[in-house]
Amino acid sequence: MYSKIQHIILDYNGTIAKDGILKKEIHSLLEELSKKYTLHVITADTFGSVKEQIKEYEIKLHILKSEDHTREKKDYINSLGSDISLSIGNGNNDTKMLQTAQVGIAVLGDEGCSTQALLASNIVCKSIEDALELPLNAKRLLATLRT
Repeated sequence: MYSKIQHIILDYNGTIAKDGILKKEIHSLLEELSKKYTLHVITADTFGSVKEQIKEYEIKLHILKSEDHTREKKDYINSLGSDISLSIGNGNNDTKMLQTAQVGIAVLGDEGCSTQALLASNIVCKSIEDALELPLNAKRLLATLRT
């Protein structure tokens, strides 16, 4: 089931970036993940920096346009195929994205994690590094999510 994942959809601020700046600790993980998956960043681009920050990576960028970011993120997952998507986020507007994807990972990062995102996720990780390492080893996902 988890070996079918093709897309990894990432919230930007609070998840892989702090104050609009991509976290240095994840640069090599993004490079490694992009060899196996199609990476997506979905963001309102609050700081106007995302294009510059991710330009050196194989990442598809989706700037949110609607007033309903929660719905727009969910619709984006559905457009890719929810059954082949893994999403990572931390905020209230990530809840539907986390619920809709085959695997939703909430991250307790520098900005914390909203209770709604926490409850909407399948997995909670203490850092973005831990979250990004999970899809690199499908057995880790299986071990955490098996029933």
